[in-house]
Amino acid sequence: QDKDIKMTEFWLISAPGEKTCQQTWEKLHAATTKNNNLSTNSKFNIPDLKVGTLDVLVGLSDELAKLDAFVEGVVKKVAQYMADVLEDSKDKVQENLLANGGDVWLLPQELGLQYSHLNNYSGFVDTVPFLFIFKGVNQIDNDLKARASAYNNLKGNLQNLERKNAGSLLTRSLADIVKKEDFVLDSEYLVTLLVIVPKSNYNDWVKQYETLAEMVVPRSSNVLFEDQDSYLCNVTLFRKAVDDFKHKAREYKFMVRDFQYNEEEMKADKEEMNRLSTDKKKQFGPLVRWLKVNFSEAFIAWIHVKALRVFVESVLRYGLPVNFQAMLLQPNKKTMKKLREVLYDLYKHLDSSAAAIIDATMDIPGLNLSQQEYYPYVYYKIDCNLLEFK
Repeated sequence: QDKDIKMTEFWLISAPGEKTCQQTWEKLHAATTKNNNLSTNSKFNIPDLKVGTLDVLVGLSDELAKLDAFVEGVVKKVAQYMADVLEDSKDKVQENLLANGGDVWLLPQELGLQYSHLNNYSGFVDTVPFLFIFKGVNQIDNDLKARASAYNNLKGNLQNLERKNAGSLLTRSLADIVKKEDFVLDSEYLVTLLVIVPKSNYNDWVKQYETLAEMVVPRSSNVLFEDQDSYLCNVTLFRKAVDDFKHKAREYKFMVRDFQYNEEEMKADKEEMNRLSTDKKKQFGPLVRWLKVNFSEAFIAWIHVKALRVFVESVLRYGLPVNFQAMLLQPNKKTMKKLREVLYDLYKHLDSSAAAIIDATMDIPGLNLSQQEYYPYVYYKIDCNLLEFK
């Protein structure tokens, strides 16, 4: 299917097993794909967990909702930071956001449970190692903060230096522009000034600079550099005439720049810039690798949490013995409303309150389960629109 018409969101739903769970799956698959191509579907296999008391399940339902929100937040933070780090190569973000080497946008059902810690687990659902999931994802969150802070610091310092090397001739660093031979140095009487001359006034400068004050050295001015609007010129004069010269120059819109030639300082600036630039390059590769690995870890943890939520919610809704089929749907962007209607028709019999819900978006008191829309079947959205940038 053309990727453009697919949503980067998945609907993870479950319905009670009919005669067999296979039958539940076939019925859904036929209703959503035969003649109408509403969604791409696959079974979502959840391990057989044991169920304790109803109270435990209700408590778990709340815990898992909080865990789901937390893990989703971390997944999105890692994805967003990947986009920030890749800067101009944002189009490469998707190929870097892979989980277990598979494209997030294609196969959450495989990603989530293929290498799952849950797969070989057959204990009680409330003894699933939630703390293990939380600790792992919390660690990723803390590491991300530390790594992002160090890298952003470096990036910020480099940007500040780069800014100093750009901008107008009045403020930018001149380390790469001026040379020792542009100045009269170590003279008791003479000093070289740097003057920014607007291009439109350059002819005036050539005519006037020798007369702006007494004691200007004739023919001592050269153009050292130009940007779009101005020339940077030098001029040599006697120290005692400097104040006069500055004052008079201002009348002609010639700006004398406050600048002392200091080779050591300029060298230090250049070295700092090279050092930061090298450091940033050195850190970039390992940081991107760390983000890839930990995006995968966090994403898989997120799908585990979704799987557990489906399990707990299905038992709470459909009762015991455990008998339901979980299914993953990737809706077709253009026919989402139609897909909702088909699902409603398939499953409205599950729930007496479903009859009251004509419009699924209506707000019905008491049915707003942790901000989830309410449907007669168990439903969780896996939103893979992980990035806010376009």
